[in-house]
Amino acid sequence: MLQLQAIREDKDQIIEALKKRNLDAVPLIENVLQLDEKRRSLQSSLDNTLAESNSLSKEIGKLYKSGKAAEANVLKEKTAKLKEESKELNESLTAAATELQNLLYQIPNVPHPSVPAGSTEEDNEVVFKEGDIPALKEGALPHWELAKKYDIIDFELGAKITGAGFPVYKGKGARLQRALISYFLDKNTQAGYQEIQVPHLVNEASGYGTGQLPDKEGQMYHIGEDDLYLIPTAEVPVTNIYRDVILSETDFPIRHTGYTPCFRREAGSYGAHVRGLNRLHQFDKVEIVRVEHPEKSYEALDGMVGHIKDILRELKLPFRILRLCGGDLGFTAALTYDFEVFSTAQDRWLEISSVSNFETYQANRLKLRYKDENGKSQLAHTLNGSSLALPRVLAGILENYQTGDGIQIPEVLVPYTGFSKID
Repeated sequence: MLQLQAIREDKDQIIEALKKRNLDAVPLIENVLQLDEKRRSLQSSLDNTLAESNSLSKEIGKLYKSGKAAEANVLKEKTAKLKEESKELNESLTAAATELQNLLYQIPNVPHPSVPAGSTEEDNEVVFKEGDIPALKEGALPHWELAKKYDIIDFELGAKITGAGFPVYKGKGARLQRALISYFLDKNTQAGYQEIQVPHLVNEASGYGTGQLPDKEGQMYHIGEDDLYLIPTAEVPVTNIYRDVILSETDFPIRHTGYTPCFRREAGSYGAHVRGLNRLHQFDKVEIVRVEHPEKSYEALDGMVGHIKDILRELKLPFRILRLCGGDLGFTAALTYDFEVFSTAQDRWLEISSVSNFETYQANRLKLRYKDENGKSQLAHTLNGSSLALPRVLAGILENYQTGDGIQIPEVLVPYTGFSKID
């Protein structure tokens, strides 16, 4: 979340910057400042009341020692009133602080100056494009029909077992899925990311820490009895490793990668554009997460973008990179680059990775700090990216690599699959 001090000092700049998100932040910001003033006033009154009560308590002790019990008893009555007053002030302070926190949770991150203005994905800026779109023969099939033809993904069986959006991978389909996971993890660890395995369930504090709560509460699967959430991405548990942690400057850079299944309700997702692997409730993803010194975070973001470029080049998939506009930018991100692969059979671009710098937004929620050279605590910067999300990468491979007699496997994956063709 945004820092209160920044809101106090840079109110007008923040309001102006949030216009890129098509958000009129004036009411929220004004409410925050009013509540902050109320909270500070209550804190001051409470401090004064406690100080007066403590002073009287010392005076009462002296009076009793001097044999002035009557005077001491008069002061005791006064301290009793002060204690009741301090209790009421403390309750009011707690309520104001909670209300202030909830308001701050409603304000998205301030976009980076390079974020283009815009309302929808149509306004995103294409910043890079590479790869030749293959010319498929007449009768080329979309991946959901290829999956059925070669019996490698069974959407109906998944619907029987669980429901729509939970496919069953079979035979060479399952092996290709496992090959992609291993390949992505190997590429990431070779690039200096430490592999880590994390829980697939998180508590509420973790959801708030990375900003999925309360913003994406409706998209997360919640286990009410235990008050736990199925993770929508490995970003949540991996980044929360550093919740309430104070780092040293020598700890940077921190780089992790992890594979997890991901769970998203995707409420309201219907239509042809979500067929097959295009939109799932459960899917596999390999994530990269970085914790960086603020002065190095945008250099780190460029490095993450370059790393994912290299993976897609090795897979020989046509791809492009978009800089998201303010209206399409995620709630917690300051700057996001989306990677898309071209689905030849569907004749459309499919998002397969988002790479984001959150600057101090998540760190402020997480209380993730470091000691600078002067020993002063500062907020770190956090970043994450999909490296990569499997369903649409798999869809791109099936569709772009299809031939008249089967589906070729990208050369770089053959050592992982143990086969070079699905037929």
